[in-house]
Amino acid sequence: LRAGNTAARTHDWIEIVAQKLAFESVSISQSLDSLMITVRRSSDWITVMREIGPPAVNVSRIGDLEQLAKTVEAGSAPRDIANKLAKIESEPPTYSAWSIAAAVGVASGGFAFINGAAAVDLIAAAVAGATGQWFRTLLLRNRYNQYGAAALTALTASGAYVLLAALMRNVGLEIANFPAGFMASVLFLVPGFPLVGGLFDLLQYKTVAGVSRLAYGTMILLAVALGLSIVIAIAGIDLSRQPSPELAYPLTLVLRAFASFVAGGAFAMLFNSSARTALAAGLLALCANSLRLALSDAGMMLAPAAFFAALVIGLVAVLADQRYNVPRIAMTVAPVVIMMPGVYAFEMVVLFNRGQMIEALQASASCGFVIGALAMGLATARFFSLK
Repeated sequence: LRAGNTAARTHDWIEIVAQKLAFESVSISQSLDSLMITVRRSSDWITVMREIGPPAVNVSRIGDLEQLAKTVEAGSAPRDIANKLAKIESEPPTYSAWSIAAAVGVASGGFAFINGAAAVDLIAAAVAGATGQWFRTLLLRNRYNQYGAAALTALTASGAYVLLAALMRNVGLEIANFPAGFMASVLFLVPGFPLVGGLFDLLQYKTVAGVSRLAYGTMILLAVALGLSIVIAIAGIDLSRQPSPELAYPLTLVLRAFASFVAGGAFAMLFNSSARTALAAGLLALCANSLRLALSDAGMMLAPAAFFAALVIGLVAVLADQRYNVPRIAMTVAPVVIMMPGVYAFEMVVLFNRGQMIEALQASASCGFVIGALAMGLATARFFSLK
């Protein structure tokens, strides 16, 4: 659970291990920060409760733990299992902090291009995103409150983008699409794992865990909005949209596909996915987001296009789970995150800060419809699962 896996999947693997340890029945209660298990063998009952600790995301650890649960032999000594768990928990991250910061920068630049940013906007978003991730790493290493860290990181990343944009304008470089680059600089703060995991848990009737995950994700989003609001209020952000760079349509398709692949794979690295999983997530992002953008170009509304793209992601994730035992959430989050309606979210925050309630509600409705369509696409794909 602490590594980011869903409560439903965690429940299944606990039951498998309990059976191998000759327990006759097991009852499990889970929330975001605690776990209680009651097991029975003959007439003996025992209940254990443990606090999990602050939420985190570690896809490699999820895979290692599931592999351990799958391969542990019947009758294994609890001490041997505990030693293997300790070894998994002591594994260092797959990538260094600098590598993750660079990956976030690349992902931010890719997201900016997908949303219509030009080269200058893209560079500013990439530098700001990398700076924000590096700063967040420092805060979390010093055990800062996660909500406070999210707000400070949003302030830092978006502030860095505003400063870079101003500097570039002073040297004669024009920022063509400020909203796209501004939101791209903080996209890495979207709590994709808690939100998607909460959705999956609710679909599996794990209500307590699902609601607590969604509440945690919502609190993170509110903290990010607070950081953005401070920068918006100080900098006097301009809402005017500029057209996307004029490129030949075939070239636009190729560049958007490449940007989707890079952004999806880079975000998977942020979640400590293996190189193989990151590559698969990048390819899935390429296919699904290219489909979404092509449907939008053909005249389909944003929400239905997002639904079909999320449906593709969900179906591929189900197949990867059933055939290769790859956790669905590991294949789902990174491709979905890059489809978030960043420009509408930007407009919503700015307009609410200015007190323009009608316009802000219009922007929030557009944003909400797209996010809801993404959630419904994933939920629909979930119905194709055997479980």
